[in-house]
Amino acid sequence: MPGKRIIIIGAAGRDFHDFNTLFRDRKEYEVVAFTAAQIPYIADRRYPKELAGSLYPKGIPIYDEAELPRLIKKYKVDVCVQAYSDLPNNAVMDKASVANAAGADFWLVAPGRAMLKSSKPVIAVCAVRTGSGKSQTSRYVAIALREAGLRVAVVRHPMPYGNLKEQILERFETLKDLDRYKTTIEEREDYEPHIRNGFVVFAGVDYERILRAAEKESDVIIWDGGNNDASFFRPDLLVTVADPLRAGNELTYYPGETVARMADVLLINKVNSATKEELDRVVSDLEGINPGAKIIYADSVVKPDNPRMIKGRRVLIIEDGPTITHGGMMFGAGSIAAKEYGAGEIVEAKKYIVGGLRDTFRKYPHLKVELPAMGYSARQIKDLEATINAADCDTVVSATPTNLRHIINVDKPIVQVGYELVPRGPAFDAVLRAFIKKVRKRRK
Repeated sequence: MPGKRIIIIGAAGRDFHDFNTLFRDRKEYEVVAFTAAQIPYIADRRYPKELAGSLYPKGIPIYDEAELPRLIKKYKVDVCVQAYSDLPNNAVMDKASVANAAGADFWLVAPGRAMLKSSKPVIAVCAVRTGSGKSQTSRYVAIALREAGLRVAVVRHPMPYGNLKEQILERFETLKDLDRYKTTIEEREDYEPHIRNGFVVFAGVDYERILRAAEKESDVIIWDGGNNDASFFRPDLLVTVADPLRAGNELTYYPGETVARMADVLLINKVNSATKEELDRVVSDLEGINPGAKIIYADSVVKPDNPRMIKGRRVLIIEDGPTITHGGMMFGAGSIAAKEYGAGEIVEAKKYIVGGLRDTFRKYPHLKVELPAMGYSARQIKDLEATINAADCDTVVSATPTNLRHIINVDKPIVQVGYELVPRGPAFDAVLRAFIKKVRKRRK
């Protein structure tokens, strides 16, 4: 009997991992295609034979998701597998309806089925939404573990937007490695702060190989998640970060709600920027779906490297791309820093956008004041540079975690805004101390 014909739909991340762990080298399935959306320039590629396994000597084609109904009929597809890491619940059902109407079943894979087991203890940091503060939480955890004398490897959620054969296993130890692997701005945003803190970051496409490489260099693995996806590794401690500035989203996004239900610790971040009503809503929602989890509160504190260049100035604000694009945030750390440090005026970015950034602003109509640090290609980076140079402002306030000064040439001073997690009270440190105690006992 021929195997079930499968299409995996996603955005160059969870889709490849689900294939590698659940479908590769299994004759009862035939994955005829991947489809791609959400991220620019990732369709019209091929999942290479080096990753696809012995059953796919020519690799697997990757199509634009807009072609899904045609592909289902062309390949007589039995099942579409949902492998996005950040979708509103209604968008998941829209995709299910498209698949069902074209004649295919629609699968949601339980995260645990695709989790890899590590020989080392794992802390996974996930979230209910993109931009909740996973990376700053991961940085806090990494430093706490290192201060306890443990060797730490950080494994980051995949962002393989280039040549997949060259991205099977990536190891970032120095900032020069970011250039060596030709990373996008989005990748730099997540890797660079860890590297500056002295940690090695692993990423890529094949997370079995990545995990085994990370284990050789560490006592503990930190899974630094992407969007609101689940961990690719089976965690010994799962921390899920919630964002009160988008209260209610913890129940309306997939797989964010799933990750919240799975959590050992629910960390409510950005308390210092939220209202009491927003906090109460998030706490009520989280207690309702996961009453056994420990709830911890934390502030997200912004720190500009040159606050004097903000006070009284006309500023253009740049944020990390995912947070204010598909993350849906109306403002980010750059706006908070501009207000806290007395900017004279916030310049409207939309007035100055050029090139492909116009497509970004059309796709995400809530964008107006802030400029997302789009940099998935050399062309986008040039458009970002041209937009900044065209803007009528005194200072650029950049809250993307990567240092744009090393990537673009602009005619205005850039103030770099960092943001760090500051837990309220001793509860989070107590959780980490208990975890560290278990790690030490396990090593004996």
